[in-house]
Amino acid sequence: MFVKLYRRMQDEAAHGERRVMKAGWFLKDEKSSLIWDAPKPVSFDHDKPATSKSALSCPAAIEFDRRHYAIPCPIDVHLRMVRNAQGQLQLTNIEGPQASTRPAGLQQILMMSPQNEWRHPSRPMLQLVTPYVFVSDDPLYVNQFPPFLHYETQSRPGVMLCGRFPADIWPRPHMWAFEWHDLEKDLILKRGEPLFYVRFEGGDPASPLRLVEAETTEELMGFMRSLTDVTNFVNQSFQLFKTARERRPKTLLVEKKR
Repeated sequence: MFVKLYRRMQDEAAHGERRVMKAGWFLKDEKSSLIWDAPKPVSFDHDKPATSKSALSCPAAIEFDRRHYAIPCPIDVHLRMVRNAQGQLQLTNIEGPQASTRPAGLQQILMMSPQNEWRHPSRPMLQLVTPYVFVSDDPLYVNQFPPFLHYETQSRPGVMLCGRFPADIWPRPHMWAFEWHDLEKDLILKRGEPLFYVRFEGGDPASPLRLVEAETTEELMGFMRSLTDVTNFVNQSFQLFKTARERRPKTLLVEKKR
């Protein structure tokens, strides 16, 4: 099926036709889902440029921006790395009882990875669990980036780990993974500001993409269950792509009707 689809895309490209690719998004969990906003296309509101040669009118820049979708941060949090009496690093919410997020709520979505899983022994790794899942019936890869198009008033004291995997055979929740480099600086996240970007890539880089909200059908959720926790049994989950492609239902993406 996918070989035929690729060939059809090549034929359309050869004849000057651009097939619209479609991807879907949904939230895996309904609990507290109101704090998670819909992905937002990256765009910038400015006054009308004084000249048609302004950077605001550059078609290359406009095309680049509109292919990225921002995932907004769900919470306000001010974090600091401190060492306990044993010299071990600990994550602390320095706002304490004044914080808008209760400690029990923060522990549900934010955690520090075990030290033996860090990329560097002196750079702690944080993970923020999100419920965002992207799915497609087109052969599309979803890429996860830091929000590099937005200006950050408070620069983050490290780097975000990026990732890339096929949305058509591997619909799974996204994590925000952060490697903390400068332990003397705090990490400040603001609700509503971009936490990360996603961007999709298919066989034809010129094809436009339409992102829609997806229905959580039984076929989709059942297929997702087959992917759940596979990393507990294999080290390289990408080796399962061939099996996932063979077993996926014919249709995973059904657009949600509002």
